[in-house]
Amino acid sequence: MIKTIFEKDLTNKKMFISREFVGTVEEVWQAWTDSEILDQWWAPKPWKAITKKMDFREGGTWLYCMQGPEGERHWAKANYKKIKAPESLEVIDAFCDENGNENPDLPNMHWRTSFKPSTNGTIVEISITFASQEALEQIVEMGFQEGFTAAHENLDQYLEVNRGIGYKV
Repeated sequence: MIKTIFEKDLTNKKMFISREFVGTVEEVWQAWTDSEILDQWWAPKPWKAITKKMDFREGGTWLYCMQGPEGERHWAKANYKKIKAPESLEVIDAFCDENGNENPDLPNMHWRTSFKPSTNGTIVEISITFASQEALEQIVEMGFQEGFTAAHENLDQYLEVNRGIGYKV
């Protein structure tokens, strides 16, 4: 079984995540950069991701919510800083309201995500930098590791069902 690996470096306020997916770099890249596909896997079940708007370009934003089984919504946005298709992307991820106004009580995260071919598919490596050790610990306490692991399992299922159909770069 493929596992998501998490490592925390509290001294440098970083979290490292790696995961191999059975799919080409192009397929996995598209799953991370197409809002219709992101909505199918990004949220851990029974939650679902709902994109309000996505402008996938440097300087653009992905504004989305995680909707719970009772209809509750938690909003977030990813501000795209650097995109090198299909190799890497950098975003500042922030909690916000439905209009994209950031919540100052919750920490922002600087994500660097890379996509590398492997023998079995694609390895995704993520480095997340936080403003403080406390911010990193707050995200962990909110269930980030469990939720992101579950989302990766959703992506596995998506890739298995959709392998080789209609991918674009």
